[in-house]
Amino acid sequence: MTSLLYDAQGPRAKRRNVLFTVVFLVAVAALLWWVYRTLDEKGQLAWVLWEPFFTGTEAWSTYIWPGLQNTLKAAALSMIIALPLGAVFGIARLSEHAWIRVPAATVVEFFRAIPVLILMIFGNALFAEYTNVPSDDRPLYAVVTGLVLYNASVLAEIVRAGILSLPKGQSEAAMAIGLRKNQEMRLVLLPQAVTAMLPAIVSQMVVIVKDTALGGAVLTFPELLASANTMSGYYGANVIASFTVVSVLFIALNFTLTSFASWLERRLRRAKKSTGAVVGVDDAEIAGTTGTGAGGTI
Repeated sequence: MTSLLYDAQGPRAKRRNVLFTVVFLVAVAALLWWVYRTLDEKGQLAWVLWEPFFTGTEAWSTYIWPGLQNTLKAAALSMIIALPLGAVFGIARLSEHAWIRVPAATVVEFFRAIPVLILMIFGNALFAEYTNVPSDDRPLYAVVTGLVLYNASVLAEIVRAGILSLPKGQSEAAMAIGLRKNQEMRLVLLPQAVTAMLPAIVSQMVVIVKDTALGGAVLTFPELLASANTMSGYYGANVIASFTVVSVLFIALNFTLTSFASWLERRLRRAKKSTGAVVGVDDAEIAGTTGTGAGGTI
């Protein structure tokens, strides 16, 4: 079928696409077979290496579950702090007052330009030098600090872009009915921008969950990925098995977060479409006749 955006394929194009599809599938199958053969020759598919994850609870209770708890704790704390902080800085960047807008823009651009790993390392050094945080808790504090500073600056840009994406008529309508600037932002712009910003916000939440692994790699934070290193050494160098299990857990965790956000976005969109009272015919009164005393209804 031909449309304005797509021309129907001819016989040669169809044959060529079929050929490309077959070649691609054969290449993927060959790659998977090569990976399987390589792992099998190296002994990485031996049941003894995978057995701890399927026949007992020691691997889960000793390594995986504590690591998962630390990952969730660091990610949750970072999200709870970074979301409102990012919203504040994003709104501040839209302020009409330069003494608010310029410092907010400076902070956002500064922390957005620094790699999150460097922020974690600096945070760890600051907590070690200038606070009384115990050494066992210091990696968690450093990871959360780095994640909050970096992701709050990114979320600030998401909030600012989401608000600016709204039609200008929304602000003009709010001003026309006498709303002040803070009322316009709180009651009109932000509720509408949330739905548009939600996919980008969720993507940043997924980044937060994955970036907790940086703390385990550098600051000895006992998160999920760091537990895989310890676990693989304990169970006879089953590196492939340990990291495969951890990867599946990360995928499941991020998929759950994304699915929840998609459900919430659909719910918000349905709520917006269903707002507004529906007035029945018998309840509608003609305003003009009321003023003249006719008082007629339709």
